[in-house]
Amino acid sequence: MNPVRSPGRQLLLQGNEAIVEGALAAGCRFFAGYPITPATEISEAMSVRLPAEDGTFIQMEDEIASLGAVIGASLAGVKSMTATSGPGFSLMQENLGFACVAEVPCVIVDVMRAGPSTGLPTNVSQGDVMQARWGTHGDHPIIVLAVSTTQDCFSITVKAFNLSEKYRTPVIILADEVVAHTREKISLPHPEELEVVDRLRPNMPPEWYVPYEDNTRGVPAMGIFGDGYRYHVTGLIHDVRGFPTQRPDEIVPFMNRIFRKINQHFFEIQMIDVESLDDAEVVVIAYGCVARSARRAVRDARAVGVKAGLLQLITLWPFPRECVEPVLRRVRAVLVPELNMGQVSREVKRVNQGVTRVETINRIDGSLITPKEILTRLMKV
Repeated sequence: MNPVRSPGRQLLLQGNEAIVEGALAAGCRFFAGYPITPATEISEAMSVRLPAEDGTFIQMEDEIASLGAVIGASLAGVKSMTATSGPGFSLMQENLGFACVAEVPCVIVDVMRAGPSTGLPTNVSQGDVMQARWGTHGDHPIIVLAVSTTQDCFSITVKAFNLSEKYRTPVIILADEVVAHTREKISLPHPEELEVVDRLRPNMPPEWYVPYEDNTRGVPAMGIFGDGYRYHVTGLIHDVRGFPTQRPDEIVPFMNRIFRKINQHFFEIQMIDVESLDDAEVVVIAYGCVARSARRAVRDARAVGVKAGLLQLITLWPFPRECVEPVLRRVRAVLVPELNMGQVSREVKRVNQGVTRVETINRIDGSLITPKEILTRLMKV
């Protein structure tokens, strides 16, 4: 253990560095990636920290190979992660779909920058929200979490690994250039203070093992390559033994199960943070770095007598409808500021169904939405 990184110490870290510490605390011991702004510090830190923790770091030839290597390491029983930004995340979509259908636990960090294409490599954006949900083709479940502080970068990364392992699914962490490069004081908890979840392993003889068998949780036990539990891994829709099938009576139960394992545990997966919601008449719904500006704006609005509140979304997908809908039913207006053309606001409006007034602030020029901008709109609505 690096004494500088020892539990209990308070550290001044970038968000990217805190993601690394969270991954290591969660048990990540494999990282494959390719350098890209503004996520490169994650790869750089992993190249130093993983060997010291008896882990493996590999710089791959591109982002396609990076996620492929992560999937392979996870199938071999190692908690694994990669990190990228928008252009690299686009390249990962095929393997992301493979990980979804093969039910391979892994964590993917997307430090968002302005796009499309090469875009603005050093400028902030929140333009990958819909890509994180729908970027890979076909119907598939996915968990997407957003971080807004350096402390979040640590704790939400631990949570991402726990959800990935528990539900045998890829989990995407959406950071952004501002959060990734902001240095803040964080406290590293002692290991005994952390909940660390490992995937369910089979407890029957290898010859009895059914790799994709349904159960009450919808999450099959995961055999590890090399432990005698042999099974077929494929991106094709498959039966309970992992072999490709075109039988409707096998396809439908499989698809229903991989959605059910997420949907029936929604209340564990959804995470939010709130401020001053109890008596709020106007609420800001925000996430990522914009939630920081929104929090300050809400406090400033309160200081001048405006009953404002904040609903910060940590879980973006599955969209936390059960958290958002009750708020929409009891407030006069909602303001959704975000660094895109309106991706989360689209979901808020879908849930709202015209019940209350929904206003937006959208910025796509690579700069921040300030507390003053949000406060000004709050005063108007």
